[in-house]
Amino acid sequence: MEKYEHEYGAEQIQVLEGLEAVRKRPGMYIGSTSVRGLHHMVYEIVDNGVDEALAGYCTEINVIIEPGNIISVEDNGRGIPVEIHPKTKISTAETVYTVLHAGGKFGGDSGYKVSGGLHGVGASVVNALSAWTEVTIQREGGIFQMYFEKGKTVKKLERIGDSNKTGTKVRFLADDTIFESLQYEYEVLEKRFREIAFLTKGLKITIEDKRKEDSQRVEFCYEGGLVSFVEYLNKNKEKLHKQPIYIEKNGEVPVEIAIQYTTSYSENIYTFVNNINTIEGGTHLEGFKRSLTKVFNDYARSHNLIKEKDNNLQGEDIREGITAVVSVKVKEPQFEGQTKTKLGNSEVTGIVQSMVNEALSTFLEENPAVAKAILEKCISASRAREAARKARELVRRKSALETSTLPGKLADCSEKNAEGCEVYIVEGDSAGGSAKQGRDRKFQAILPLWGKMLNVEKSRADKIYNNDKLQPVILAVGAGIGADFDITKIRYGKVIIMADADVDGSHIRTLLLTFFFRYMRPLIENGNVYLAQPPLYKLSRKGIKDIYCYTDEDLAKAYKELEEKGIQRETLNLQRYKGLGEMNPEQLWETTMNPETRILIQVTLEDAIKADEIFTILMGDEVEPRREFIHQNAKYVKNLDI
Repeated sequence: MEKYEHEYGAEQIQVLEGLEAVRKRPGMYIGSTSVRGLHHMVYEIVDNGVDEALAGYCTEINVIIEPGNIISVEDNGRGIPVEIHPKTKISTAETVYTVLHAGGKFGGDSGYKVSGGLHGVGASVVNALSAWTEVTIQREGGIFQMYFEKGKTVKKLERIGDSNKTGTKVRFLADDTIFESLQYEYEVLEKRFREIAFLTKGLKITIEDKRKEDSQRVEFCYEGGLVSFVEYLNKNKEKLHKQPIYIEKNGEVPVEIAIQYTTSYSENIYTFVNNINTIEGGTHLEGFKRSLTKVFNDYARSHNLIKEKDNNLQGEDIREGITAVVSVKVKEPQFEGQTKTKLGNSEVTGIVQSMVNEALSTFLEENPAVAKAILEKCISASRAREAARKARELVRRKSALETSTLPGKLADCSEKNAEGCEVYIVEGDSAGGSAKQGRDRKFQAILPLWGKMLNVEKSRADKIYNNDKLQPVILAVGAGIGADFDITKIRYGKVIIMADADVDGSHIRTLLLTFFFRYMRPLIENGNVYLAQPPLYKLSRKGIKDIYCYTDEDLAKAYKELEEKGIQRETLNLQRYKGLGEMNPEQLWETTMNPETRILIQVTLEDAIKADEIFTILMGDEVEPRREFIHQNAKYVKNLDI
């Protein structure tokens, strides 16, 4: 990697303000004190090593979760400067770890050309929110070490040995009086570091979990960079062209893009700024989309793939089946919102658009077979979009002619404020009948569905609008689907899937979740989708109140508690519920629908990349990845109907 030739010493470390508020308001600096904030602590330290890699000096970062949830992060970068800082009059390394906004990432004369992290607050914030922090630096022929407790210096920086190496090692124990939990999730960290390795070509990142005897360790290093990233994302999909399209340009704003089309109907574009995942997109995504639409339309017309009389292909037609990663490096990024998930630099739109126009046009001219395969899919998507539009209009006209625009089987609630309403999508007419009788009519609506619905992973929107199983769901939610979906128009604050606790019920839940993920994704992102949890067992006996158990663990606990009261299990009647229809309205209300006693699982979207992969494996056309998934996960199955 090309090195950013610039001094990195005490004079490059600028001090902006003190550190007092961090422990009082930790959420302002790391988002939250939940497990998510805990992981963010690790990311902040790793980001410092990544910044060294982006500058061309670091090639390896090693992360270890030590016993006791101690984190160790070591890089082989230049090492934090150790000389006395001219402003603070203490060592520069101590300044970096004790003064908020002291770092090498500020101003035009900074030690970095571009950087990720929270604009220099990372090291000091991690230090402030840790019970203790130990920093070891190798630089200028020596080994230097300092030690902190709760952000305060306990041992000042001192030279403890000699070394001809360079780098920084940080060990810290997060403060359990600040964080709700100190239990790091290995899989969450692994996913983030794989992502960083893809985005930083050639950087080797290892993560090791030593908390158990059988420690886990994995190493990531991708010389292919974004090309490897796209190949990883598409590993379970059928590709339209074997090699991803790769675009790279180093300028004032370096841009790197990899593109590959698959036979799927979904669009997956992931964008990054200085290795930060901009999940809300921004100006770099806008420039990419504009260019994609222009280049493919220009090529299609110049090669008579669409005629003069035809309308242009729409952006959504051209993006059907695309997997792309867009990565830009911006010297002074402007992010909208505190969470840094949307890029706001207006100049980036034109830079990305111009670069993609030139590079993609050249690629298509030089690879006509690939261009034709992609455009045939785009044209097919355009026809399907038009068919979907007609189907959508037909649905609207049909609704307008009816006395009610709601599906006939929907038993609506009287409350009209969406925030206070919930709809149960219930499997089967029998359970639907019990739910209608047992519900609170003021705020609970019931939509019974029967039979298996369409697998949308293998279908386009025109098929969905015409599907008699999904049409009632679309009408009941009331916000449209796909590009037309408008979260402000939803009719219910909670959309609750209530299916039997068996294999068929699991399948129906999966089909509905696939539909929501692919065509009503904001509904999941906004936290509106829930899974009802009906009980698995009922324990009963004359003289005692019925006991409902939702898991095998609940059942074992209930048996134990009853035996302690002198009630032997042989005297109890055990009923294993196979379906919701086995419960009368009162039981269904008491166990599954009463807000005071029910258990609801909120469906969240922590990792869009992983979610896309799982839906592709479970619901897509490729059989081999599904067989492999079943083989690897069969040991985790708890309830299997035979």
